[in-house]
Amino acid sequence: MSKSFDLNKLHGFDWDEANIKKNQAKHNVEYRECEEIFSNNPLVFIENKQHSQTENRWGALGKTNKGRQLAVYFTIRKDKIRIISARDQGKKDKLAYKLAESLNNKQIKKRGDKSK
Repeated sequence: MSKSFDLNKLHGFDWDEANIKKNQAKHNVEYRECEEIFSNNPLVFIENKQHSQTENRWGALGKTNKGRQLAVYFTIRKDKIRIISARDQGKKDKLAYKLAESLNNKQIKKRGDKSK
């Protein structure tokens, strides 16, 4: 089951109260932190085929506004992002994210863009 999505066509988040509590208790991640990574660059998407039996699921590697690196797993319901779980990035996640940051910074320099 594989289907892509257009982040620009999504409008907000659809939260399940149990997932908010689970992410806070298990990984000390607040739901607002999860939302922040979708507004910051770079944002790296990972297809999550292992958990996509009944619906398409993805992972996103990103940074919060305070620089915390998170791995967030989600699905799309109607036109909203429904976050399933979130945690700090692991070693492999950090390597992938560091590569994405490096490529993003090179693109910014190439364009002459001073903002990040």
